[in-house]
Amino acid sequence: MPLNFTPIWLSTWTTAAELPERLDSALSTLHLLFSTGHTAPTGDQLVRDDLCDRAVDLARTLAALLPSEPEARGLLGLLLLTHARRASRLDEAGRLVLLEDQDRGLWDQRMILEGLRHTVDGLRVGTPGRFALQAAIAGAHAVAPSFAETDWARVVHLYDLLLTVEPSPVVELNRAAALSFAAGPGEALELLDRLSGDPRLRAYPYLHAVRADLLRRVGRPAEASREYEAALALTANGAEREFLHGRLADLA
Repeated sequence: MPLNFTPIWLSTWTTAAELPERLDSALSTLHLLFSTGHTAPTGDQLVRDDLCDRAVDLARTLAALLPSEPEARGLLGLLLLTHARRASRLDEAGRLVLLEDQDRGLWDQRMILEGLRHTVDGLRVGTPGRFALQAAIAGAHAVAPSFAETDWARVVHLYDLLLTVEPSPVVELNRAAALSFAAGPGEALELLDRLSGDPRLRAYPYLHAVRADLLRRVGRPAEASREYEAALALTANGAEREFLHGRLADLA
């Protein structure tokens, strides 16, 4: 995708009055653009900073055009809080670094503060939208002094709220991952056993990766290895594949 990519909704509309009619579509497009840059679906490169930067710029434009729309603020907050961690997501050799192992001293604090401000604006409604709630989850990670000191109970609660406005198996999977740190991997594994039968997750590698991690944590290495192999079969990004191979080697 070229650096000068501009969504059709922004290149053809000329007034702010036209934007609210298709706001959800516009927000979803920007979120997809950012997600594609945050974790590239294929290739050896994990992150496409050009796509992430472009998505953030467009989100700023949208929030400026629609200052009274809380979800526009929520999306901008989410992108800023997520992008603030970019410098810590790879080590010096270009290998993937999980959130729990990231050097939080590398996080962009100015971007975090800006993201938190927009997130608060997005939450100032009776029923916050899906992007504002995702931003609140990202904010909980951003303000935690360490991974272990994350307010996991709050994160699980925010996922519960998110499920009311965006009921999806992916949100349930993320909630289960958070629950594993709030209440232990055993309870989360029970939830994943149920999710594993959902046909919508049949080709979703992160279901297997999360389940593998939980099995590894409860001391079931053979089953964890099988899940890592299943995740590998569905993963096309080189950095993620290298990480999964490393997990398999550790288990071996």
